[in-house]
Amino acid sequence: MVIKYHKDFIKASKKLTVSQKERLKQRLALFGIDSFNPILNNHALKGKYLGYRSINIGGDLRAIFQQAREGETSFILIDTHSNLYG
Repeated sequence: MVIKYHKDFIKASKKLTVSQKERLKQRLALFGIDSFNPILNNHALKGKYLGYRSINIGGDLRAIFQQAREGETSFILIDTHSNLYG
C-alpha cells in the first residue's frame, strides 16, 4: 500500500504533542498492515467530507483520508473531532 500525505496533513501533524505524534505513528503503521483493524474505526464520512474516510488516532484526534486508487491512500487532514466536523 502506498500512503501519501497532503501538505495540510503534514502541517497539522507538526503541531501535535509528542504523545499525539507517537500515537499517529503507531496508528499509521497499523493502517499499513490492516486498514480495517477495529482499533482504527475506519469509516466512511458524509456531508462535506463525502467520498472520504476517517480513522481514530486516539482520544478525540481523527485523520481523514481518501482512497485515490487501488493500493494508494492520501491522508488529507488531521484534527480533533469537533474541529473537523463541528
